Amino acid sequence: MTKADIVNEIVSKTTLDKNDVQNTVDFFLKQVKSNMIEGKNIYFRGFGSFILKKRAKKIARNISKNTEMVIEEHFIPKFKPAKTFLEKVKKSEAVNRIGK
Repeated sequence: MTKADIVNEIVSKTTLDKNDVQNTVDFFLKQVKSNMIEGKNIYFRGFGSFILKKRAKKIARNISKNTEMVIEEHFIPKFKPAKTFLEKVKKSEAVNRIGK
């Protein structure tokens, strides 16, 4: 599902204007990104959390050139689903059909 699909779904189930929905979704995503860039985690009860996860310093190897390079410790954005949401996905028949 794409952002456009989500916008169309919201428009079809509400009386909201498509441009308003598009602007709201864009603003929401912009807020999530800007707050994470500022080092803040974002929590949605019953859905999940957008958190910053620390990656440790490590040494990477370029096998073809036989060289090493140091990758400094850094943070990456990560989504952690809420337990209730995770359980619903695990028990979903549609998801179970995908795996077969």
